[in-house]
Order: sequence, then C-alpha cells, then structure tokens
Amino acid sequence: MPGPTGGRPPKLASIEAEVRREIAPTAEMLDRVAGVRGRLLDLAARKAHEHHLPLVRAVVAGSAARGTFLSDRVDIDLFLLFPPELPRADLESHGLQLAGLLFETAETRYAEHPYLRGTYEGFQVDAVPGYAIRDPSHPQTAVDRTPFHHEYLRTHQTPELIEETRLAKQFLRAQGIYGSEAKTQGLSGYAVELLILKYGSLDELLAAARTFTPPVRIVFTPGSSPRVPAEVPLLLDDPVDPHRNVTSALSRRNFTLLLLAAQAYLAAPDPRFFRPRPAARLGRAGALERIRARRTHVVALTLPRPRLVDDIVYPQLAKGARAIAEEARRAGFTVVGSAFAASEATVTILLEADPAALSEVRSQDGPPPGPDRVAQFLAKWTDPSAPVLQGPFVAEDGRLAVETRRGEPGLEAALNRHMDRISLGRDLTRSLRAEDRFVPLDRAHEVPELELALGELLVKRLPWLVPDGAASS
Repeated sequence: MPGPTGGRPPKLASIEAEVRREIAPTAEMLDRVAGVRGRLLDLAARKAHEHHLPLVRAVVAGSAARGTFLSDRVDIDLFLLFPPELPRADLESHGLQLAGLLFETAETRYAEHPYLRGTYEGFQVDAVPGYAIRDPSHPQTAVDRTPFHHEYLRTHQTPELIEETRLAKQFLRAQGIYGSEAKTQGLSGYAVELLILKYGSLDELLAAARTFTPPVRIVFTPGSSPRVPAEVPLLLDDPVDPHRNVTSALSRRNFTLLLLAAQAYLAAPDPRFFRPRPAARLGRAGALERIRARRTHVVALTLPRPRLVDDIVYPQLAKGARAIAEEARRAGFTVVGSAFAASEATVTILLEADPAALSEVRSQDGPPPGPDRVAQFLAKWTDPSAPVLQGPFVAEDGRLAVETRRGEPGLEAALNRHMDRISLGRDLTRSLRAEDRFVPLDRAHEVPELELALGELLVKRLPWLVPDGAASS
C-alpha cells in the first residue's frame, strides 16, 4: 500500500498533503474525544445500575471511536445495548430513560425507533438503543450490527489508512455525496472506511472508480451474495454480514458523479475537489428571470411537512415529484425537470415544463375494436351533452377516438384537476389540505425551502466546476 505521498504524482501528493493537514483533528482533540468516550461509557453503566435498567453494555462506535472524523465534524454515537429477548416496547422505553439520564437537556429524534440527541461536555451525542446480538447477520434493529462494524474496522485499520479515510470523506463531501441518509443518497462513513481498506488509498479507489461501468460488484468477502435489487449501481458486501450491501443507499446519479469526479481529479488534480460548496440557492425573482429566458414554466406545490424524519419524508418527496411529472406528461406537457426540498414546517415540490399551455383541442383515445368496450365508448361520446368537437372516428392506430375541448389548458389546471390520482406518498397525501393547489412560481409561497428547490432545479453544475465562493447544486 502506498504511503501518503509515495508513488503519486508530485502535484497530487502536494495537494493531498495540504488537505490532510487541514482536515486532521489535533492531538488535543483526539485526546479530548477519547476522554469523553470513556466518561460516557462509565456514566451509562453507572446510571443503568442505579436505575435497575437491564443494560448489557454501552458502546461508542463510528468515526469518533476510531479517529476517522474530520476536524470540523465531530459527533459521537453512543449505542445502549439491551438483552435480545427484551420486547421492542421495553427497548425503546428503557433506552430513552437511560439516555435521558446522561444529558441535562435532550431532544427525542426518530429513525427506525426513537433515540435521544443531547450535548455532553460540548459534543453532540446521539444515544441510540439497540440489542446486544451475537450474530450480526441476524440483527433485530438497524443499529445492532454497528458494534461489529466498529470492532472489524478497529482491528484492520492503520494510522495510514485512517488518514486516507479522512481524505476520502472530504473528497466525497465536496461532491455532495458523503452520507447514506435518504436526503443525500451517497456513501456512508462505514462504506468509505471499507473502500479504503479494500483499495489502500483514495487515489487507488479513484483509479478503480474511473473504470467502473454499473452495476459494479466489489467483493470484500469471497463467496458473499448480498440480497439487493438489480438496479443498485454498486455492490459492496459487509464483512460482518456478507448478505448485506453496504452501498445500497448510493443513487445512480451519485454513483455517476463519483465516477466523473474520479476521472476529472486524476486527470487534473486541483484543491477545489476537496472544497465543499453550500447547496445552491436561487431567489424567486432570479428564478423567474431564468425561466423567462428558458421559455419554460414552473409550478409549485407547498404542503405542511409531516412530523417525520428526513429518511421518511425525502423518499416520499421523490415519489411525489415522479408522480407529478407523470401526470403532466399524461396531460400532454413536455417535462423539463423537477425538484423538491423540505424545511421543518413545510415541503415544496417544483415542476418545470414546456410549454405552459396546451391547445384547447384534446384528442381522447378510445379502445381497440371489441364489442363491449366499443359500445361503452360510443354511448358516452355520442350523447348529445358530450363535449365533442369531432368524432367519434377511427384513428391511424385502429383505435376509436374523439376530439374534445379542454376545460383549462394550463399546467396548473391540468394537475389540480387530477390531484386525487397523484400519488404523493402516504404521509404527504395525509398532510394535503383542501386549499393546497399547484400554483405558478410567481404565486408560490415564499417558504424557507423554496430557494433550495429552485437552486436544485435551475442551478445544476458539476461541483468542481463551481467557482470558489459560489454555491453548488
């Protein structure tokens, strides 16, 4: 395995050496985090004993436990592990009770089950209950494998690999694809650490990545067979559970972005590949200027946000955006793009289409020849009250058809007319109010997330091409 600079082009080695210095935590910070870890574990064990809670053990895992965190991102994950036979309801209640004894103030957060987020000696700590399982291939909650992940990495990593892991995290962070949460759909910290174990350095990982053609299978454990859908672009088996794909959260878009970034960086190394940019924001006035120049039309739907975590809300927003685009296409519009964003109170979905209005004449396709359906179609459209402009007649494809007049030809009207058949996802649909309607952008609610959604829709550019000081989508 090459060292930090050995065997690398001088410019690339110089850039990476400087980035390593910038992102590495100081020795004082590493000592401080280690001390906090130890005191947290002692406190959890003592409070569990005092309050007769059946804690098996507490574990600090993740980057704070292995020193793979970046200097400006230090969060601590504390796992409170209870007996596997404990009922789920008791796991949640005992876990929250014990977590509440560790912090002066804390807030309840939700993932697969509730956990507490609090502050301890100046650090943000997530205290998450789970089960002390013996076999990581049979977890009872989503976090039960985590102690096994920590132990595996702790026994395989070297100081050089830890440095390369930080470098890789910073590279992915700058491209906006570090993190496996539903909002990001990138690579988790655990996935990054495994990839560096596999390839030995960021440069070797990128050299491999620039040749990838999806779907890609990276074998970590010989004979492993992760159970994943065929459309997943990257498969990396989990060494503590070879049936699991560690990179299943990575979207096809972000997989492609990784490949392009690898090609561009290795071809022309530059520090900008390690500089994160804030998400693009675009005000409504600037967006209206852009769509006038583009000769398109943007509509917005703003809803109250369900009281749910991002990992539940964002997949439903993505599903809703796809359903809205499909309804627009069904109505005859050409969809250019869509975007969405969420704040604590509201969510917004945008759709850009061309043109903004359709002809007043609408062709209504009927059935192919067949006595039952043809009779029904003819009965409907030969009724004297039917709004027929022409027909019924036989179209070129052999189906019956009529031409009718549209009620309102605009995109907003077309979507609002069929709001009941647009599937926004269970929780978003429940939050839909009678007054919630698609409106043109110039009438959209000026909610906090609107500028983010407009940036996603109208300010698309590869991250490393965005000038320093500017926002990136």
